[in-house]
Amino acid sequence: EVQLVGSGGDMVQSGGSLRLSCATSGFSFIQYDMSWVRQAPGGGPEWVAIINPTGEKTNYPDSVKGRFTISRDNAKHAVYLQMNNLKPEDTALYKCARWNTGRESWYTADFNSRSQGTQVTVSS
Repeated sequence: EVQLVGSGGDMVQSGGSLRLSCATSGFSFIQYDMSWVRQAPGGGPEWVAIINPTGEKTNYPDSVKGRFTISRDNAKHAVYLQMNNLKPEDTALYKCARWNTGRESWYTADFNSRSQGTQVTVSS
C-alpha cells in the first residue's frame, strides 16, 4: 500500500523558513520522480517542486523559484522541501506525491487519498 506522510508544517511569519519532510512506503522509491503539491483554501492543487530519481534534476514554477529547494534521500525513501522567504500566498496544505513524467502531472491518487499533508500558514 502506497503511503506518503508529510510533516514539518507550521505557522510562521512572512520571511520565515520551514523544512518539510515526507516519509514514503509501499512503492519502489528510486524509480519515481517525486513532487510537492500544495492546495490553498478555495483553490486547486498546484505543483511547487519536482525532483528526478537521482536528485540531480529539479524543477520549480516561477512563484517559488529561488525560495524553495526540493531534495531526496533514497536510502530513507524520503523527500524534503526547504522553504525560505515565505510569503502569505504560500499558505496551503502541502503534500508530496509521485510525479508522472508521461502525463507531466502528479499521481492523482497519491494527492487525493494516499498522501497525508502538512499545513503551512504564513502570516503577514
